[in-house]
Amino acid sequence: MIAIVDYGMGNLRSVQKAFEHAGFPAVVTSDQDKVAAASGVVLPGVGAFAQAMGNLNRTGLDQAVLGAIEQGKPFLGICLGLQLLFETSEETFGGGGPASGLGVLPGTVRRFAPGLKVPQIGWNQLEYPKRTPLFAGVPEGSYVYFVHSYYVDPADSTVAASTTEYGLSFVSSVAQDNVWAIQFHPEKSSRVGLRILHNFGEWASR
Repeated sequence: MIAIVDYGMGNLRSVQKAFEHAGFPAVVTSDQDKVAAASGVVLPGVGAFAQAMGNLNRTGLDQAVLGAIEQGKPFLGICLGLQLLFETSEETFGGGGPASGLGVLPGTVRRFAPGLKVPQIGWNQLEYPKRTPLFAGVPEGSYVYFVHSYYVDPADSTVAASTTEYGLSFVSSVAQDNVWAIQFHPEKSSRVGLRILHNFGEWASR
């Protein structure tokens, strides 16, 4: 069973339904034991970085997520769930300084440069600096659906699984060991998104 982590932020039911449509049962849960017992873990998210980290820390789900990753479970971050994997974000909450993330991957979450319309909303293309199982059956140049004002800037460029052009070439997904994470919304990305969720579901079912 795939566990979709419920920490109070994100369109969780849509992700759950998309997994089911792709052929894989998934449960939305805030239960740490269910996360620990899952065959694969998904961290979605929509909203503010610091608030999301506060929710994860307060509920203990930060440790459940980190534990799943450390145990080698197949892991998928979606949208804010990608950004939370990094060390810090330029997005502040309540006027404070840079917010700290889970620190799974070294790097910073950055805001798009002034002059670019934010959030980036709509369809944009994927380019592949390397091939990964995440995008099996998804041709380069495929369109997926984005809604975001920030992008990840990894310290190690080799983790980039895809890039996308929006004022600059930014990293739109990462893949390292058992961690996959994507900036776009697969549940809103039609057949391409369902294929990506299917790829993750197959991996988590092995």
